[in-house]
Amino acid sequence: MITPQLIRPRSIAVIGASTDIAKPGGKILHNILTGTFEGDLFAVNPKATSIQGVQCLPGVSALPQVDLAVLAIPARFCPETVEILVKEKNTKAIIVISAGFSETNEAGKILEQKMAASAAAAGATLIGPNCIGVMNAHHQSVFTTPVPQHTPFGCDFISGSGATAVFIMEAALSKGLSFSSVYSVGNAAQTSVEDVLAYFDKRFDASRSSRTLLLYMESIGKPQKFLTHARSLVEKGCRIAAIKSGTSDDGVRAAASHTGAMLNSDKSVDALFRKTGVTRCRSREELSAVGGVLQHRVLDGKNIAIITHAGGPSVILTDALAEGGFSVPPIPETYTRELREQLFEGASVGNPIDILATGTAEQLQKAIETCERVDMIDGIVVIFGSPGLFSTADAYEVIHEQQQRCKKPIYAVLPSVLNAKKEMEAFAKHRGVYFDDEAVLAKALSKVYNTVLPDEPLKRSPLPNAAQIRELLDGKKGMLPVGDALKLLDLMEITRPDERLVSSEQEAVEAARVIGFPLAMKVVGLAHKSDAGGVILHVATEKAVKENFHRLMAINGAQGVQISQMEKGVELFIGVKRDGDFGHLVTCGLGGIFVEVMKDIQFALAPLSHSEAFRMIRSLKSYPIIRGIRGMEAVNEQLFADTLCNVSALLSIVPEIEEMDINPLIGRGNRLSAVDIIVKMSDTGDVPVL
Repeated sequence: MITPQLIRPRSIAVIGASTDIAKPGGKILHNILTGTFEGDLFAVNPKATSIQGVQCLPGVSALPQVDLAVLAIPARFCPETVEILVKEKNTKAIIVISAGFSETNEAGKILEQKMAASAAAAGATLIGPNCIGVMNAHHQSVFTTPVPQHTPFGCDFISGSGATAVFIMEAALSKGLSFSSVYSVGNAAQTSVEDVLAYFDKRFDASRSSRTLLLYMESIGKPQKFLTHARSLVEKGCRIAAIKSGTSDDGVRAAASHTGAMLNSDKSVDALFRKTGVTRCRSREELSAVGGVLQHRVLDGKNIAIITHAGGPSVILTDALAEGGFSVPPIPETYTRELREQLFEGASVGNPIDILATGTAEQLQKAIETCERVDMIDGIVVIFGSPGLFSTADAYEVIHEQQQRCKKPIYAVLPSVLNAKKEMEAFAKHRGVYFDDEAVLAKALSKVYNTVLPDEPLKRSPLPNAAQIRELLDGKKGMLPVGDALKLLDLMEITRPDERLVSSEQEAVEAARVIGFPLAMKVVGLAHKSDAGGVILHVATEKAVKENFHRLMAINGAQGVQISQMEKGVELFIGVKRDGDFGHLVTCGLGGIFVEVMKDIQFALAPLSHSEAFRMIRSLKSYPIIRGIRGMEAVNEQLFADTLCNVSALLSIVPEIEEMDINPLIGRGNRLSAVDIIVKMSDTGDVPVL
């Protein structure tokens, strides 16, 4: 919950204010005083009557009613202070920058919980503790620098780390990015990144709200809330880029399925971001660069024009763009004929356009205007530095003017960080966004352009026989018996080969006579049958049936033998893994042993839309095999996608499913047959709220 008093307070009290601006309490007061806040400001410190020209009161009890309080006092005093503020001073917004809470020890966690409980009971917003604060157009309640000049359509920035927020802002501001607001949530005792995201979503106004949102997250405690509101913002036209750190695998756990073994929490974050249309970044530099791209006009195609006065960087950029899926196509002679006459001898007017090191600002403008007229060109990159012979100020002014005027996005690469330092600073000061490395720009462009935006409503598809499925699996825990797993396939209307479960040699022979040769024989009772030598294919005689039956039953843990008709076609697989509150990941790829050898899998968060299912299938490196290659019969993609969506629908009926593998799933033409299935139910019955 974000209260209005946090956004636009009429009064602010700094608890722990100081005359020393090298201390947090002093710097917060200084930043508020020198910022945009226009309301009543109070300082609290028992050792002074005035601090930095602001009236100073001896204690919190001496304060009048205040909208927002910023605490810069030792952690042990914070819970009592919060209690007085919310109960006696009607304070509805509190920022605790103090450290020494849950990030330190269990005692600190208890202090943190007390503050959060007091704020929640009073309907107040608590930001922090252990944060740098909050700043927007109305107040700058932070103890750090830089404090950017806030612009309505700059980036909104939410960070779980105060120091990281500062470093990202420093990098971004130096490249010309602007900010609309900054929220540092610290330990997020009450208010998390997801809560601030929800506030932005609920208050989004297409005519006034920023359309660029940057996030730094060290945890996603409310993934379903993130999914709902990030997706909603993207659908409203907002573009979001995020870093999620701390996602390395935290240890190997036993997994019943191939899917469970291959997926970790980082995959869940990837899937969550893909489902919401959020561009994932892996570093501060990358987030800053992607943020720069997002503050340009939207790039609507893959054809890029490069204008430069230095050949080398344009070659580097061309290669980097090609690697990211872009094209640098030749510009037709009908457009370049006139341009060639206006450039110096030796200049190139193909693409890249090289106006030479001696090229002027006027020639640069002509080159940009030419590219703007070319219908096939979707975006323009201008690389313009300085060899130290003359000022680049007039050229940078042209770039900035053209960025405002042209309908196509124009990205400026300004590489002369020493020779043109003053000109670059002036460019950024006038809100010109630039990049100092062409390869960094190309990578950021690729990340943004290839971010898939939501294209279907987030909904759960119906599944036939839902009631029977629920009845079949109700109350089941641990590994699902083979018989129940096969019944599940039937209820989901997934084809499977003719097969029998047998427990004696005679039953095995009789089953073989009914089904017919050749056969597949598999041990029952083991999750990873192949690893134990528990799968035997192409069994062609009754003698072989008898021999292999005894061989399989001799495997430790064997509970019986499954005898099946042989299926021919492409071996595929569909898998499921539940990851806490993230929900279920649905995966697909080549099946059989290939899933372990090639690890060519695609995954997405349930519920799946048909477009997501098709994207998963077509994003596989092995997709040409599914389409049919070198005379192989293709797999019906529609049937494969439908089956993926049916598995997704199953998870809404039975969320207790922990892991599931349908592997192999043999595809040939319009037949898709599930040869084997493993289902692991929750041992505890606990399920995420989806």
